[in-house]
Amino acid sequence: MTVALRDRIEAAIRGWDAHEKAAGSGLDIIDFDCLPVATTKSDVPSYANRLVVLEELLELRGQADGYPLLVERLDADITYLEAVLGRQRPLSEYVQLTQGCPAAGWPAVAVEQLGADVRELLAARGIEWGPNTRDDLKDAEGAINPVDADDAIRSAAAALEPTARDLAHADAPFELLIESADINEYWSYWLDGDRDQIRLRLNQNKFSLTKVQARQFALHEVLGHGLQYVNIAAAADPPWVRLFSVHAPTQVLFEGLAQALPLLVIPDDAEVRNRVTLDNYVQHVRAELHIAVNDGASISACISHARARVPYWSDDEIADDLRDRTRHPLLRSYLWSYPAGLDWFVRLFADHRVVALEVLRAAYRSPLTPGQLSDAWPEGPPVGGPGGSIRLREPAVSVSAPRTSGP
Repeated sequence: MTVALRDRIEAAIRGWDAHEKAAGSGLDIIDFDCLPVATTKSDVPSYANRLVVLEELLELRGQADGYPLLVERLDADITYLEAVLGRQRPLSEYVQLTQGCPAAGWPAVAVEQLGADVRELLAARGIEWGPNTRDDLKDAEGAINPVDADDAIRSAAAALEPTARDLAHADAPFELLIESADINEYWSYWLDGDRDQIRLRLNQNKFSLTKVQARQFALHEVLGHGLQYVNIAAAADPPWVRLFSVHAPTQVLFEGLAQALPLLVIPDDAEVRNRVTLDNYVQHVRAELHIAVNDGASISACISHARARVPYWSDDEIADDLRDRTRHPLLRSYLWSYPAGLDWFVRLFADHRVVALEVLRAAYRSPLTPGQLSDAWPEGPPVGGPGGSIRLREPAVSVSAPRTSGP
């Protein structure tokens, strides 16, 4: 029953993805297809519109009780599709149903301590915290010419691959394609693929690379996402849906593990470790903004807070981030997977090596949900944060509602 129902769910998701592509909507429902290489793909149903897709998913959801992995996946698909159709759930409910964890966040004091740690690490390298930090760090790490990025990432991945495979017990082969893109999107790098084929796109609109980042992103994209996906694809008839989507509750695992992977594979590489620490702080700040703007905080207060927390962010970056986390149905869900996953895996990988290796190896065999991560490390922190108040940096001038004249 489980496998038959899983196959019907996969067919529905493939049909939804095909409908979006045929309609030219720009929505990619499937991010990575983990069907085993020798498995024949099922026929794709033809859906006339999104309402028919929703009806099919709801019907399948009615048959999934008793199969928690299928229930979680269907709830995520239904919730995301309803958001695309216009339903605006409260943030934490929306993230819980899609990413599998609450958008609880972290206390302001914890974020501020991370910021202090970052400033101390940068100061030790002679880099001042301010508007030029990003450029100064790029210069210190050795900028790579964009035309050499392909070779730099491939070279770093080849050097690190034996260690990553050994730690993860991952032996599945893969073929890597690196492409250049020029898209007005938030992402600099994006990896997707099909079975044993992985594709890494470098977005020239956002992309830059240093010698340190070449090692970091070889681990994140190629040996994190790519190797993990193809190794999972070797599983025979698993009880989970073999189509990965960034709006679904396995994304916290994928993004968290990939971002933190250098802490296990190259723990003595101080430059990459510092990058992970910086990313962890920045993701916590993004989480603050994600919660605040969805809770109705003023845009002026959010902008002021972002500038104070990360002084090298441009106005365009801040404006795009606030829009994406409120008005974009996919990013309102998916972007939470970065801080939620990175915080959890940084804490795991930093001081708990035995459990870390157990979780790593399990995660390269099957896609774990936040609930399964918590079960694997019961003493660990809550995925998505413990909660806590956010102290926004109020702007010097606030915008208030216009007065109404009396009778």
